[in-house]
Amino acid sequence: MSRNTKINLLLLFAVAALAVLPLALGLGDHKKEPFTGADAEAETAITELKPDYEPWFSPLYEPPSGEIESALFALQAALGAGVLAYYFGLRRGRRQGEQRTLEREAGSALADAAGKSTAERD
Repeated sequence: MSRNTKINLLLLFAVAALAVLPLALGLGDHKKEPFTGADAEAETAITELKPDYEPWFSPLYEPPSGEIESALFALQAALGAGVLAYYFGLRRGRRQGEQRTLEREAGSALADAAGKSTAERD
């Protein structure tokens, strides 16, 4: 197994562990909604610490339900992942194309050199 494959497998295992460990250890079982986002946790903490706090801004769009909010967040994440995948795929394709071009040029240069040496012998 190559070094890159070992690193990739190790990273994949680490990500899987980060996803499964909170569920396996029962973290958040004592809460009503155990896996709410950081925004909701911050809002709860602020209202506990300072009940008369007034937010500076209000949201531009308030989704009618939590499911729609989650769907919009998932759509945003998917679009971001698609843009990143396109960018990295484009970079890799360009790099491979440049490498093939260099290999082709080197091969043709060797063929030309071999052709000249046989012509000089004749």
